[in-house]
Amino acid sequence: MQMEKKDIRALSKEQLRDFFVANNDKAFRGNQVYEWLWSKGAHSFEDMTNVAKATRSMLENNFVINHIKVDTMQRSTDGTVKNAVRLHDGLVVESVLIPTETRTTACVSSQVGCSLDCNFCATARLKRMRNLEPGEIYDQIMAIDKESRLYHNHPLSNIVFMGMGEPLMNYNNVIKAIDMVTSPEGLGMSPKRIMLSTSGIPKMIKKMADDEVKFKLAVSLHSAIDETRAKIMPFSKNFPLKDLREALEYWYRKTKSKISYEYVVWKGINDDKASIDALVKFCKYVPCKVNLIEYNPIDDGEFQQASEESILAYIKALENIGVVVKVRRSRGKDIDAACGQLANKEG
Repeated sequence: MQMEKKDIRALSKEQLRDFFVANNDKAFRGNQVYEWLWSKGAHSFEDMTNVAKATRSMLENNFVINHIKVDTMQRSTDGTVKNAVRLHDGLVVESVLIPTETRTTACVSSQVGCSLDCNFCATARLKRMRNLEPGEIYDQIMAIDKESRLYHNHPLSNIVFMGMGEPLMNYNNVIKAIDMVTSPEGLGMSPKRIMLSTSGIPKMIKKMADDEVKFKLAVSLHSAIDETRAKIMPFSKNFPLKDLREALEYWYRKTKSKISYEYVVWKGINDDKASIDALVKFCKYVPCKVNLIEYNPIDDGEFQQASEESILAYIKALENIGVVVKVRRSRGKDIDAACGQLANKEG
């Protein structure tokens, strides 16, 4: 029975060098191939034009490159681009390019489906199939970088992990992908231009702080009242706000990096004064800013966009205590490309 070939991108540069030495070739060949895989984003061994044909054949016999394929790409009237990304095993995830006048942001997925159960999120209706590999996460970013250059005439400027999946439940692979994106051998992007958005897993937030990561942290909060938050995000019963607060305080002590709270205001759920007061109190614990997000309804159910008056009440209360508030309007509505509420749709 033929052994399944390993994805060559699972090898470090040192392991690649060792492979060539073990096969009676020069170690520097590993550097060459590594550059093709990451800097140049080679999709096949045949792309590696400065590598001898015999060497390319040897690589073909031993490895595969499990590259993603952008199956369908939709462009919105506002410039947003949604990619349905097909993986080597046929599964599909989504990534989104979000342009503004000054920058382009990639919203990328970290899992196929999601293991959490946020009631308002389309992805949560899909069971988690598997984690994405570092190369698959990196490929989404490379594809959006190309689209940014093509459609907006400049390279990708920012990355947010707000697509399908909970990044902290695929921690090692996400960190490896970020390391590659920020490496001079990858995209060479500053980690300060990368934001990881989590639903709030306290022990993993502490681990990130201990690992001295340099990227930014966003937390999908949506309520600073445990009972309300548990209705919105049932899994959060296991991670009460007291534990989340402690983890965020720890994060700030270690990193001195301000936290962003992602917060959707829904009609009849968290648009009352008690919810506003609770968020104001929570914002006093750690230096932060708040992104109030316009909701993109996934059906006609209980989660509906709150009134403009409710949004303004939140803004006023938060600005009164000196918290910076931004209202993030949904982008790409005509192509169903709301970042962070991605549905696994083909085509």
